[in-house]
Amino acid sequence: MAELTPREIVRELDRYIIGQDEAKKMVAIALRNRYRRAHVDEKMREEISPKNILMIGPTGVGKTEIARRLAKLVGAPFIKVEATKFTEVGYVGRDVESIIRDLVENSIRMVRDNSLKDVQPRAQVLADERLVNMLLHPNEKKSAPNPLDFLLGKKAEEKALTTEEAASQNSEKDALRQQLLRGELDDREIDIEVEEDMPSLEVGGSSISIGDMMGGMMPKRTKVRHVKVPEARRILTQQESEKLIDMDAIEDEAIRRAENDGIVFIDEIDKIAGNQGAHGPDVSREGVQRDILPIVEGSVVNTKYGPVKTDYMLFIGAGAFHVAKVSDLIPELQGRFPVHVELKSLTREDFKRIMTEPDNALTRQYYALLAVDHVMLTFEDSAIEEIAAAACEANENGEDIGARRLHAVFEQLLEDISFNAGDPDMPPFELKIDGEYVRAHLSGENARTDMHRYIL
Repeated sequence: MAELTPREIVRELDRYIIGQDEAKKMVAIALRNRYRRAHVDEKMREEISPKNILMIGPTGVGKTEIARRLAKLVGAPFIKVEATKFTEVGYVGRDVESIIRDLVENSIRMVRDNSLKDVQPRAQVLADERLVNMLLHPNEKKSAPNPLDFLLGKKAEEKALTTEEAASQNSEKDALRQQLLRGELDDREIDIEVEEDMPSLEVGGSSISIGDMMGGMMPKRTKVRHVKVPEARRILTQQESEKLIDMDAIEDEAIRRAENDGIVFIDEIDKIAGNQGAHGPDVSREGVQRDILPIVEGSVVNTKYGPVKTDYMLFIGAGAFHVAKVSDLIPELQGRFPVHVELKSLTREDFKRIMTEPDNALTRQYYALLAVDHVMLTFEDSAIEEIAAAACEANENGEDIGARRLHAVFEQLLEDISFNAGDPDMPPFELKIDGEYVRAHLSGENARTDMHRYIL
């Protein structure tokens, strides 16, 4: 994050998102301001809060993708929620503070995964040592420890080995270890003890483990699995990794990241806008706005990992605002989203670029998918032109769903090929898709309108 300037952030976003330069510029500035804030005087740092962004534009033009790619780019904790979910249950709906709890969970998962990667080499060595011992003594079972021994300070007695026995055992271990590393033991099966998952309960829309609720007082239950050596090695490596990481440190770091780097994307925020002082559904929508307000303004949310401050999280709101206007939001909430940016509807040229330029372009995705079944796709320029025109017309004549229309067009276009590919009777082949092929295979709302019929 430290090395990324706003221009570099936009350049990275350009690899996946076509157009919407103003929105990219705004989020890049917001991200860079976080870096700047981290390097100012501590007293001044407390006074600088993020300038939250409100994206205004139709569905499918890149609002969510910009926020998601931004978070991924810098490894920041990210959560996407639909504002409407908080009006669906009861009068106001689900607890709005659950947004922050879910963000913290995502942050812990990120930090934990990074920690597991760091200890992976050491965990692999320890797991291999355990596996070699299990292979060397497959029938040996550890007896359950006597609680009285622990209270009396007694240690389990171990049988001492003679020098010759120890040397012989070490020699056997070395031989087994080499066989394990060469993969010569992959077909062998072994019994391994694993922990059973504790049952969970649904509370307030979230799943909570009974073990967590009991604070670890309940003993962990285990079961024996009969698996092959590679699977046993994976399980043991995971167990050793869990032992090597410090969960207290991970939770502290995760909370720090959530508080200072967290990004909360609130979609469909226009759906909770309503006339002030109205009755009926508008009352519920205004109630949701007032519930969201403290979190966006800056407050402390209690989580099972401790209190979490929202003062320096970046909130990005998004909505089409076809019916409601930004001014229909309560003034206090409008004030917490000072940066407004409008995203434009996609044009035919945008569709053409979306299909060819990004790293994750749809043409590349479908080429990779069908190549698995030995079907090599080639999209000619005339095909790209026809697909873009068909998607653009379908959005104009029906519901404008933005770039998502391309998914519908591609699925219909390649339906027959996708269904038949992989059939044992079908040999590998190359398929060139041109404009004529596109016109012949599109129908219904995705088909282009023949304007010649209307010319007298």
